[in-house]
Amino acid sequence: QVQLVESGGDLVQPGGSLRLSCLASGRISRIYPMGWYRQAPGKQRDLVASITSGGIRNYAGSVKGRFAISRDNAKNTVYLQMNSLKPEDTAVYYCYLENFDHTRSWGPGTQVTVSS
Repeated sequence: QVQLVESGGDLVQPGGSLRLSCLASGRISRIYPMGWYRQAPGKQRDLVASITSGGIRNYAGSVKGRFAISRDNAKNTVYLQMNSLKPEDTAVYYCYLENFDHTRSWGPGTQVTVSS
């Protein structure tokens, strides 16, 4: 089994920046696709960004140009650099890893609040 733990969530003012990290541990035998979803109160969980094992990135339209996903395979860690944050970016951010059988492992989430 793979375990994921997110970190880096915080309260930040509009226009500010945060970097989220997600550390994967456990039975990791290869490089897996990973990414980030977010869920605001009363809303569904939506994809924010993803990165394939080969480094191909995909972003939701609402964050393109402001957020950047990256990974350090040696550290089994994926990052989400978030710049020019807006109040509508407020949500719980969840990291996921796509397993070999295409199921997903999820972290418990980290809260990001953008408010003045």
